[in-house]
Amino acid sequence: MLVGLDASRALRNQATGTEYYSCSVIQQIMQQAPQHEYRLYSRPALSAYFDLPHQRVNISSRHLWTHLGLSHELRKNPPDVLFIPAHTLPIPIALAPPQRNGKAMRSLVTIHDIGYRHFPKAHPWRQRLYLEFSTWLSARFASHLIVDSIATRDDVARFYSVPFPKMTVAYPGPIPLASISEDDITQTHTKWHIDRPYVLYVGTLQPRKNIARLIAAWQKVSEQWASTANKPPHLASKPLLILAGKAGWGRIDIAAQIAQHQIARDVLVTGYISELEKSALMRGAQAFAFPSLYEGFGFPVLEAQSVGVPVVCSNTSSLPEVVGHSALTVDVLSVEAISHGLWQALTDLPTRTRLCEAGLRNVQHFDWQTCAQQILEVMAGE
Repeated sequence: MLVGLDASRALRNQATGTEYYSCSVIQQIMQQAPQHEYRLYSRPALSAYFDLPHQRVNISSRHLWTHLGLSHELRKNPPDVLFIPAHTLPIPIALAPPQRNGKAMRSLVTIHDIGYRHFPKAHPWRQRLYLEFSTWLSARFASHLIVDSIATRDDVARFYSVPFPKMTVAYPGPIPLASISEDDITQTHTKWHIDRPYVLYVGTLQPRKNIARLIAAWQKVSEQWASTANKPPHLASKPLLILAGKAGWGRIDIAAQIAQHQIARDVLVTGYISELEKSALMRGAQAFAFPSLYEGFGFPVLEAQSVGVPVVCSNTSSLPEVVGHSALTVDVLSVEAISHGLWQALTDLPTRTRLCEAGLRNVQHFDWQTCAQQILEVMAGE
C-alpha cells in the first residue's frame, strides 16, 4: 500500500502541539508498518528526523500550499491512502478524489478540536471562518476522521453530524520534555531571577486559555499566603506565578490585569520559551496551572505529570478525560475555585503526594505507538 503523509506541519521553528503530533505520529506510522511504501509531502525543507526509507515530495507552492500545491501533486501521482495529521483536505481532492489502480484514493484527517465553536471570540473572524470551512470539508468528504479525545469526537458529531463509526479516537502520546542538567535549570532560573517557589503555566497567552481568571485567582493565593501563620517549609518564601508562552490573537492586556490586582511582584511573564527552558521551568515548579476554557487534548498537563508536578486544570472539554483522578479539576469560570485548587496543590502535602504519584501513572496510559497503530488499523480496514 502506498501511503501519502502530509508532513507540512511537522516542521516549525516554534513547534506547538499540532507540530509535535504530526512529527511523532508520522514517525511511528512508518516505524510500525515498514511493509508499506510512504510518500511524504512537505515544503522544501524536510526533516532528517524521518530516517526510514521513503519518498520525499517537496512542494514549493507559496500560497494555498494545501489547496493548490498538494492538490496538484496528489492529482498527478496519487497514493492509495492519504493521511493528514494536522490540517485539512485539499478542496479539489475532497470534491473529486483521484484514482489509483482503478480505486479512489482514501483519506484520513485528524481533527484536534472544535474550540472555535465553543469560544468564537477567541479567534479572528477570518481564521474562524477558515476553521469552520476546513473542518466541515474534512468532516463531509474525508473517508475517516481521527480525533484526539472522546470530547472532540462528541463535538464533531454534534456540530457536523458525523456518525461515530466514521471517527476513531486515538489518544496522542505525551510530548517528552527535553533532557537537561542541573546547570540548565540553574541558568534558566538565573535568566529570569527566579529565587522562590512558583506555580507554572505554559501555553499561548490568549483568551481561550483563561489567563485573566488565573491572574485574579493568583491574587487570592497571594493574599492567603500572607495571612497564613504556619506556612509549609517549601513555601517559606512567597510563591510566584510564571506565565510562559508567546502572545496569541486577542490576548488580554496582561500587564493591566496584573496591575489591577496589585501583584506585579508575584507574577512573571516570560514570553516565548525554548524547549530547554520549558523543561527547566517544568521540573522546578511546585504546581502546574492549566485552567483553559477548552482543549481538544491538553499536552501540557501530561508534560507536567511526567516529571511529578501536581496539576490543577479545567473540569471542561477533554481535560477531565485525559487526567482522570490524577489532577485537581476546577470550575474554570470561578476565580474562587481556581484559587482554592492552586492553594490545595501548593499546601496540602497528602494531596501533593497523591497528585505526583497519580500523575506519573497517568502518563503511562498514553503513547505514540498505540496512537499510530490505531491509525494504521483504520488505513488497513477502510
